[in-house]
Amino acid sequence: MGIIVNSELVRTMTQDAQKPAETADPPAYYEDAKGRMIPARLVKATDLLEDQLVRELLERAESLAATLAAFKAGVFNDVGAFLAILADQYDAKRGGKKGNLTFTSFDGKLKVQVAVADHLTFGPELQVAKQLIDECIGEWGKDANDNIRVLVDHAFRVDKEGQVSRESVFALRRVSIADARWARAMEAIADSIRVAGTKTYVRFYHRDTPESSWRSVTLDLANA
Repeated sequence: MGIIVNSELVRTMTQDAQKPAETADPPAYYEDAKGRMIPARLVKATDLLEDQLVRELLERAESLAATLAAFKAGVFNDVGAFLAILADQYDAKRGGKKGNLTFTSFDGKLKVQVAVADHLTFGPELQVAKQLIDECIGEWGKDANDNIRVLVDHAFRVDKEGQVSRESVFALRRVSIADARWARAMEAIADSIRVAGTKTYVRFYHRDTPESSWRSVTLDLANA
């Protein structure tokens, strides 16, 4: 996407960067990325302009991030208060954190979803499962289904972070094979699963009519 530059704005910012501030004397030196103090007269006006641009954008971004964080906290507080009202109304005791909830406006055109997702990792039992599966495939030889080989290779291939594919490992458990070692391998995979933590998500949707498709309200800067 091209950037449309307002020449008058750039000219004004350049002049502002070159002239001293009204409330304070301009610094005699500027610190560069290597920690060196560079005399102000040796610093190009465009470098000062870029510095000003970055600092102003970062200040606005940090302010927006703080606003979003406060908004998210407020959403969960409001959801919790509403659930407390429901619990009091129906004389029910609230348990732990609530997740996977959907709230809809009376006219059916607005929707808020709250979901709790587990972050899963695998323990050392996964390596035992890999050894058992390798034994199975090695013994099956030519009789081994090529699709199974590809599935196994893909499941235990590590990514850039050194992690195996969770979805691919789970796909192995859906394959039913009449072999005792395969069954033990699937048990080892199940035993290897660890819940490393949870993360709560909130999503917002709206639509023109109760029959229309839902459209999400984008809060992600990359997709805005």
